[in-house]
Amino acid sequence: MQIEYAKVSALGDRQDNQDRAAVVVSDEAALMLVFDGMGGHSDGALAAETGLKVVQDLFMAARQPIFDPQGFLYMALAAAHDEVVRIGSDVAIDFRPRATCAICLVQEGGAYWAHVGDSRIYQVRNGAILTRSRDHSHVEVLIQEGAISEEEAMDHPMRNFVECCIGGDAPVPDMSIANKKDMLYGDVLLACSDGLWSGLTDDDMAEIAAEGDQGLAENLKVLSVKALEINAPFSDNTTGTAIKWLGV
Repeated sequence: MQIEYAKVSALGDRQDNQDRAAVVVSDEAALMLVFDGMGGHSDGALAAETGLKVVQDLFMAARQPIFDPQGFLYMALAAAHDEVVRIGSDVAIDFRPRATCAICLVQEGGAYWAHVGDSRIYQVRNGAILTRSRDHSHVEVLIQEGAISEEEAMDHPMRNFVECCIGGDAPVPDMSIANKKDMLYGDVLLACSDGLWSGLTDDDMAEIAAEGDQGLAENLKVLSVKALEINAPFSDNTTGTAIKWLGV
């Protein structure tokens, strides 16, 4: 498996960075992880750190390529949720650690992804967004129903409200798990927190796959800086992981 990969995480206009991210690579598979600790809840950074560690450890312990990718993603996020719930069990429910997340497994010429909340995964091909995950949010429902446009969603008063997350209540949250997405040479996968995609258009996001002398890491850095500048002086933690598919 031949890939190029990169990670970025910027503080933005916040006092601390509650995002956590990683790209874990083996000979047979790679896993992208982004966890966004929810700033309105205590210990958002702890929730993100805990969730990432649980999923990362399960991936590293699994035989690869993973036999049931979608089952693995569900099991891993459920385990992450359970652990975040556990560490907040002694705290009043409104103040328990919580996080949104997006994870993407790449193996055998394809990508499988899962997310909870408004952390996103994009697949970029030939300089354009091929597909992306759909947020668990009221604003996303309005977009899907045609009530508002993607552009109108950027300024919607409920744009920062998510309908589910890991942590908090004990029941496993709703999660979206995608079918296999075939990868072609040059395709780029991007997993990111809402601090990266918020305020940017699809054309902006597609710049992660820009051709030129600079590599994937520099493209991701440039995209992060653009998000920080557009959202200043109220920019959020801005985090992303990316993989460029170069074949097998």
